[in-house]
Amino acid sequence: MTDAQSGSVPDDPREPAAPAAEPAAEPAAGPAPLGLVRTPTGHPAVDAHLERLADADDLAADGHVEVYEDVHRGLREALDALDATPVPGPHENRS
Repeated sequence: MTDAQSGSVPDDPREPAAPAAEPAAEPAAGPAPLGLVRTPTGHPAVDAHLERLADADDLAADGHVEVYEDVHRGLREALDALDATPVPGPHENRS
C-alpha cells in the first residue's frame, strides 16, 4: 500500500507512513526586482522616465507611489510637449 502524500511504501503496513516534510520557510527578504525588461521607445525623454521605474525595484511597496507619480508626471509633460505650438525661429517670417 502506498502513502497518499509521498507515494512511498511504508516498511510495515501496520505503521503509519511518516508525514511529508514541510517546505523550509524562506527567510524574510527585502524588496526584489521583478526583472522586467524595459524596451527603449526611441524617444530619449520617455526612455529616461521609463528607466526611472527601476528605482522602485529597491523600495518597499509604500515607496512605489512616489516613483510612479514622478514617472507619470514626466510622461505627461513629454506628451504635452508634443501638443505645444512650435515657436518660430528668429528668421522665420510666416506672414
